[in-house]
Amino acid sequence: MSDRRNPHRTRAWPRRAGTVLVLALLLAAGCGRDAAQEAATPDAAVDTAAGDGSVTISGDDRLAGSLTWRAPKVELQNEAAALDDALERADAALESGDLDAGPGSAIPLYQAVLVHVPDSAQAGKGLERAFAALLAQGSEALARAGDDDAALRRAREVAAVARSLRPGGGDVGEYLAGVDRAEEIAEINRAAEAELREGRLGEAGGGALARVRQALAVDAEQPRALQTRAAIESAMIRRAEDAAADGDFETAGTWLGHAEGVRDEVGTVADARERVDTERRRWIQRLRDEGVAALARPDGIAQARALLARMLVLAEPRNPAVAELRERIDLAVHYGGFRPGQRFTDGAAGGRGPQMVVVPHGGFSMGAVDGDPDAEDSERPRRNLRFERGFALSLAEITVAQFRRFVDATGYRTRAERRGFSMAYDERSGNFVRRSGVDWKSDFAGAPAAANLPVVHVSARDAQAYVDWLAEVSGERYRLPSEAEFEYALRAGGSSRYPWGGDAPPARAGNLTGGADRSPGGRGWSNAFDGYDDGHWGPAPVASFTANAFGLHDLEGNVSEWVADCWHDSYRRAPASGAAWVNPGCRMQVVRGGAWASSPPQTRSSWRAPSPVDNTNARVGFRVARDI
Repeated sequence: MSDRRNPHRTRAWPRRAGTVLVLALLLAAGCGRDAAQEAATPDAAVDTAAGDGSVTISGDDRLAGSLTWRAPKVELQNEAAALDDALERADAALESGDLDAGPGSAIPLYQAVLVHVPDSAQAGKGLERAFAALLAQGSEALARAGDDDAALRRAREVAAVARSLRPGGGDVGEYLAGVDRAEEIAEINRAAEAELREGRLGEAGGGALARVRQALAVDAEQPRALQTRAAIESAMIRRAEDAAADGDFETAGTWLGHAEGVRDEVGTVADARERVDTERRRWIQRLRDEGVAALARPDGIAQARALLARMLVLAEPRNPAVAELRERIDLAVHYGGFRPGQRFTDGAAGGRGPQMVVVPHGGFSMGAVDGDPDAEDSERPRRNLRFERGFALSLAEITVAQFRRFVDATGYRTRAERRGFSMAYDERSGNFVRRSGVDWKSDFAGAPAAANLPVVHVSARDAQAYVDWLAEVSGERYRLPSEAEFEYALRAGGSSRYPWGGDAPPARAGNLTGGADRSPGGRGWSNAFDGYDDGHWGPAPVASFTANAFGLHDLEGNVSEWVADCWHDSYRRAPASGAAWVNPGCRMQVVRGGAWASSPPQTRSSWRAPSPVDNTNARVGFRVARDI
């Protein structure tokens, strides 16, 4: 009959007098239906007599505990109005996608109606639609389960409901297998992520990388595993970059090698290698800068060498920064930061000191060459010397102008000034004669000297006074050169009888005694280099002739020069270092190098002569040396 209370109902519900079923109690207890109920639903689309829902998946029990579904409590009176209302609420819940979560969800409501009216076509079809929607929801959740734990939980909930409703269905079995597979991958992924968080990347086996590979063996496109694999690669690259930031590029290379084996199809490791190489270049430049800074300190050469050794480990062959620091170390060791051949001046008493030239370090044979017919015993024995450190010599002899600065600054009076005379050239006789009123301000003949001429008429003590003053006002270690330094600079890498090599001097070799030279009165030399003409009788302005291989002028001519050594008759027991051989209170000092009035034998590279320390004449001047 029709329900008079609701004329819109289209179905008559059979009444069971006095029966009010509390469906939730039955479902919560997991009880089966009675035989009459089971017989009333032989054609139901979904088996509503599915027992307590604890159905075991054949062959795999891992999800049995999590896939047990207990139907929510639905309290429903066996009255037409209540049943119709339940159907309406079930349809609405189905429409909204609320399928199984609570007593107001579609599936529990349809099941509750079928308990009362087992042959309800509307409830049966609704339950069938709800089941289909449930599997659809489960499939959608399963598709996201690899990256979303909440989706995996939903997939498991759907699995529990589905196997409770249809334990033997083929579509349910397939779905449950998918859930099982998703759960397996999720467990592996969680384990991989835990390993990753603990820093166990798996570069030597095991760890996060092994877990990820296990997951990808199940599903090669599993997003969460792929994401973790990328994170493992990033962690390895980060360790490489951290090592590079600390200057440990061996470790950085090892980590990059591990990272290369993680993902072959992307270029992240190649990009990382470029970043590490950029950091390597920064480190090389940083070490170079630290090495240069170390060389500025007096005791910094050892540190600079240690930094260079680190650079050699990091740098590729022929790296310019390595080459530069190596050169700077070499310069510091041998030249104190200067360069061979470099010209420089030092500040001195408000002006500039003489122009200096850095003489390269090296070795040579000092003394007369074998077979030299003009050699004297004092030029022997020939000995090998080596200068491990360069030194500086003035570009040319000290000039009148430069000596005047010293005299003006100090009021110094030279030996010739104090005694009132010096030895000057006499044109009338062609000899050197004692002439009154001649001193450092005079030229070779006693006339006022031009400012750019080499200063003459100075004694060894006058020369020493000048270098002592220059050292004081400049703060640098100026001195007279040693005899060995003079000959080394004069030879400039050669080993011949004369500084220029053969017997005949080339044009512009220096201010020498030439057969073509003529005095103002027409005199010539009786013993001279045949045919040579330098255009001067007497000293020439300094640096008027070609510099030698070391960039120095006038060592082989112009004026002979005082050196720091005391006179000794031979080189026996001479200092092996090439330092000046000095005896306290010596009265005779050494003069080296040819002069404008020297005979050819006196212009030889090995020629040396003694001279009293107070002697002054028109043929002898000096130049200065400086330690670097």
